[in-house]
Amino acid sequence: MTKKEQKAMQVTDQEMVENEDLERTRERHCLVPKTDIYETEDRIVIMADIPGVDRNSLDITLDKDILSIDAYNSSSENKDFSVTYSEYVPGDYHRKFRLAAEIDVDKIDAIVADGVLELQLPKAEEAKIKKIPIKTG
Repeated sequence: MTKKEQKAMQVTDQEMVENEDLERTRERHCLVPKTDIYETEDRIVIMADIPGVDRNSLDITLDKDILSIDAYNSSSENKDFSVTYSEYVPGDYHRKFRLAAEIDVDKIDAIVADGVLELQLPKAEEAKIKKIPIKTG
């Protein structure tokens, strides 16, 4: 196996949320969801992995410029089989993002499907790139 193939097959450990001076009311792991963020001309998109979480177990809040994601894994263990090997650790998810002033907070959309949360953060009109027309002399 080549080094490139070995690197492609590596699995990274799931990061746990540190204390953050919060008192937990649930006896479960609290995980940081793995996240991809990308930017287009008119929006920023956040994609977060939250396996086992449905729409009713998800809480997204915006307080001033802090966007918080709290997701509660509601999946139950299967009693029909025993797990031989697992890389998945059931738990809750918590992550915070500081939003730039360029986001139109009234138009943020959230979609959850197949264990992935997608947040669409549209840019405010004044933050969008404007093409300046060039006239000839």
